[in-house]
Amino acid sequence: MLFSRQDGPAQLVYSANDFRIVRPGKFVFCAATEAEIPLEALRYWSVDLQEAYATAEAATQRLMGEGE
Repeated sequence: MLFSRQDGPAQLVYSANDFRIVRPGKFVFCAATEAEIPLEALRYWSVDLQEAYATAEAATQRLMGEGE
């Protein structure tokens, strides 16, 4: 079975209120847990670090230095 690039991870640029899709895909990886986050479920990210997070707890953990 062949998969298109759109079936894999997306590449995004994060801004304060939104994100822009640079490379189409179905998900991004959580920077704290490495879990796949479907784009339609993406709610948490860091503009400064340009990273996505699966949950508010994962974002807090990563930003506090515990997820490194």
